[in-house]
Amino acid sequence: MSENKRRLTLHTNQRDELFARREEPIGDFAFDSGVADVFDDMVSRSVPYYDEMQRMVCELAKDFARAGTYLFDIGCSTATTLLSLDREIEEGVAFVGIDNAPDMLQKASEKIAAAGTRRAIDLRVADIHQNFVIDNASVVTMLLTLQFVRPLHRERVLRTIHRGLNDQGCLLLVEKLTSEETSFNRLFIQHYYDFKRRNGYSEIEIAKKREALENVLIPYRLEENTQLLKEVGFRSVEVFFRWYNFCALVAVK
Repeated sequence: MSENKRRLTLHTNQRDELFARREEPIGDFAFDSGVADVFDDMVSRSVPYYDEMQRMVCELAKDFARAGTYLFDIGCSTATTLLSLDREIEEGVAFVGIDNAPDMLQKASEKIAAAGTRRAIDLRVADIHQNFVIDNASVVTMLLTLQFVRPLHRERVLRTIHRGLNDQGCLLLVEKLTSEETSFNRLFIQHYYDFKRRNGYSEIEIAKKREALENVLIPYRLEENTQLLKEVGFRSVEVFFRWYNFCALVAVK
């Protein structure tokens, strides 16, 4: 990966040390200004094969994107995915980034301005727990976002996406998973925490992050995600990446 491409993923001046202080009380995880400041470092050190998943998402998006349509990134955070896609997708495809956190979108706007994109990227503040709009889309990307949607709303969110996609359009979904078999859950989580330790997170940081996410990030089983995608109308669903309890799927309308 060239230095320029690497910078899009690791565009931050701050290292993630949000949970490094033992004495600070733990609240529910929120995508506030503190998280926005360190998000790129956080996700690169917390998500296994993050760069490779980004590359694969770009490849598949390029296969499905069509001129005269839109590409929507739901939960676009600091625009890492949008900026990666901008290098690969023809200019006739319009980009829209949706996120419910203004602080994240501010960072996204700064990164987009610094990168000098080939097209204008429309950034929209929207809470997908409420009504949101997807229309004339050939591609929708949703990386590590659905897991933060309250289960009561997930079917409606996916129906909105399916309804806004054109025929032959695709949803590219990356999610953290749980397993019906508890022994596998324990093993996969153990290896995931080993991954975080290798990337410099302490035991305190791992424990406090886990506590903060407990009531916020609710993973489904792979079978549940697949079933839900098919129930809302996607005609085919396929896994294109898997690492222990992380999984990426492509769903085609």
